[in-house]
Order: sequence, then structure tokens, then C-alpha cells
Amino acid sequence: MDVQAKAKTEVDEIRLGDLLRIAWQRKWLIICGTLAFGIVGAVVTRLVPREYSASILIDPVNDETGGLSQLGGGGGGLGAIASAFGGLASLAGLKLPGESSMRAETLAVLESRALTERYIAANDLLPVLYASKWNRVTRQWRISNPRNIPTLWKANNYFKSRIREITTDPKTDLVTMTITWTDPQIAADWANGLVQMTNDYLRQKAIDEAQRNIAYLTQQATSTDVVGVKQVIYDLMQSEISKSMLARGNEEYALKVIDPAQAPERPSSPKTLLWIIASLFVGAFLSFLVALLQTEAPAARAAALRQPIGAV
Repeated sequence: MDVQAKAKTEVDEIRLGDLLRIAWQRKWLIICGTLAFGIVGAVVTRLVPREYSASILIDPVNDETGGLSQLGGGGGGLGAIASAFGGLASLAGLKLPGESSMRAETLAVLESRALTERYIAANDLLPVLYASKWNRVTRQWRISNPRNIPTLWKANNYFKSRIREITTDPKTDLVTMTITWTDPQIAADWANGLVQMTNDYLRQKAIDEAQRNIAYLTQQATSTDVVGVKQVIYDLMQSEISKSMLARGNEEYALKVIDPAQAPERPSSPKTLLWIIASLFVGAFLSFLVALLQTEAPAARAAALRQPIGAV
């Protein structure tokens, strides 16, 4: 076994020496090929459209911005408990069920299909998202097949897979939404606009629900003469009125903006240095393969092996 292992080691050393000798003999081919690929990689990074990433840092609602207050409308005792112990739970680092559910609903609306399509339609973004397929002069699509014409459904999928990214910091629970686009200012505007539309939508939804509940409770109050029942109804009406006032007076009703998005000055892609390094590695590898193929003939290989490494 020792003899076989020693023979195998010698064979490996010989093969490594062969490769080094071949690389030395074809050093100019490898160097030129590597530099050529590096130059090509640098040129490609100049030709590829630059993309910019604008990020907005947000904090979903908690008990102070309306999340737990919504439990008072239909939660009865649970709403009162949430109001009484919400501050203590926050100091202890705990989350009540209403807070987590409202947070999940807010984030779901932020990245929902309905809100994204509404934002795209409201700002007429289809020609922007599919600029290569849009004729600015005639204001028509350059597509003959109706099936290939961009739609809001296609734009939402494109937005979700290529443009928008939402991440949550597990330590702070703060949410970062990043918009990546070829224009830095547009990327920032889209990030801020989506958050603003989410706030407007959820604020208006809360106002409408409170108004419907108030109308219903008012009707119930006029249809009963029981003092105890009326008192409960009036308490519920007060809760709904408070919820409506909170929604009307708070522009950041659902999402509190910690750090708004700004137009980035540097592109996020392509990363020129990484492209050049990767191109150099690919060029060196392919050039070395070419050198091996050129010395594949037995005579040429033998001549290369006989020549010392330091020979020119």
C-alpha cells in the first residue's frame, strides 16, 4: 500500500510539474487571454444599463399608532385589556395578538397585488416599465400580438420579482423596502409612493369601517330603552369615534416612516470590480485550456517538458 501511495504521489507531482511547464511555455498566451477577458468585462459593465436601489425604512403600526385601538371596535373586553396593558407589554418587549395581526395585515397590503396594480395604474407606469415596447410618438404599443401587450397583471409580477424587495430586521422588527430601477429618482419616488398609498388605503379603510359601525350603533341605540344596553352601545360608539379621529389625523396611520427613500448617487449594479475580477479568472482558465490543447500532440508536449522552466 505504501508503494502504491508513493507511486501515485509521484504521478501527481509529475502532472503538476507538466502543467506548470506548459503554463510557462504558453505564458504570453495566458497573459494576453486573461487581459483580453478583463478588458471585455470592463467594457460590458459600461454597456449594461445601470440600476439604482432606493430603500425606505418603515415601522408598521403598534398600539400607539392605531393597531391595538382597532380591537376596541369589536373586541369588547379584549380591546380594553389591550388598551390597559399595551404600554406595559411594549416595555417588556412583548407583543399582544392584535398588534401582530395588524402588523401582518399592513405588510400584506404593502406588497399585495391590488395595491401594486393600483399604484401602477394611478401613475401610468406601464409605458415606463415596458419602455422598449412603447412608442412615445403614437402612444401605442409596438406589439402586434395582443397576448404580448403588457397588462397590470404582468406588471405586478415584474414588480414583485425584479423591482421590489421587502425585508424585516429580526432584532428591531423594522421593515426595509427596496426599489431597484434604472433611474435613481424614480426608484426613490416609487418607494415613498407605495408606502404613502398603503397608509392612505388603510387609513381610509379604517375611517369607512368606523363610520359604518357608528351608523349601526346609532340605529341600535335608538331601538332600545334598556339603560345598560345603551351605555354599552355609547361606549362602543366612543371607541369608534376615537378610531375615526385617529385615522383622520394621522397621515402615517399604518406605516411610520423612519428613513424615507432618497435618490442614490451610486448604482447598485453592475458591480464593475466584481465583473472585472470574474472576467480575469475566466480568461485565465480558458487561456490555460487553450495552451493545453496546443501542446496536446505528443511531440510538442515532450518538447515542452524537456525545456527548463526558466528558458525563454
